Parts: sequence; structure tokens; C-alpha cells
Amino acid sequence: METAEKKSKKMYQQAIECPITVFMDQIGGKWKPVIIWLLLLNEVMRFNELDKAIAGISQKMLSQQLKDLESIKIIKRKSYPVIPPKVEYRLTEKGKSLKENLTLIMEWSRKNLS
Repeated sequence: METAEKKSKKMYQQAIECPITVFMDQIGGKWKPVIIWLLLLNEVMRFNELDKAIAGISQKMLSQQLKDLESIKIIKRKSYPVIPPKVEYRLTEKGKSLKENLTLIMEWSRKNLS
């Protein structure tokens, strides 16, 4: 039998301790899943291509989201020393490993939230 003390002890003292919260903080939101999904579908995209493919995102927001994803090693940025500047984005192996989970979330969402 569980004691009252064990029942009242919380699994997470703070929400940030929950792995799902960490995931949502770093990869969730309005734009990051869209960026990741586009890169899963297209492998390599330039900034301008991403900007055109995502309706409603500002260039400033796109730039920030790309920097955030790069900082947690989900995407890789490659810059070419040409004029005009050419920058490509692709998923890292860590980013590619999200494919199965994002596919399951997408399928669940279509079945349960549409």
C-alpha cells in the first residue's frame, strides 16, 4: 500500500522538469514544427524558399526561429561566400530523428483535432 506521503509527492516539482515541456519549449510553437517539417520534405532549403513556403511569418521571426533550431543542433546552416549571399538550411541527424515522432503527432492531430 502507498502511504499518504508517497501519494502527495509530485513527480515533477516544476513543469520544466517534464521532458514533454522541454520538448515544447525548444521545438514547439507556431513556426518551428513547420520549419522542421519543410526540411524533412525538402532536405535543403534556402532562407527565401522557407520564407515563401510559410505564410504569415516575418523574415525577422523566421531568422530567429532558424537561429534557435541551429543552437539546439536540429538544423545546420551553410553559408556560401558569394554575392548575393547564399545560405542553405538542412536538418542534422538529430533533426532527422524527429521524423517518426512528428509523423505520429500529425496523424494523431488529423484524427483527433480536425
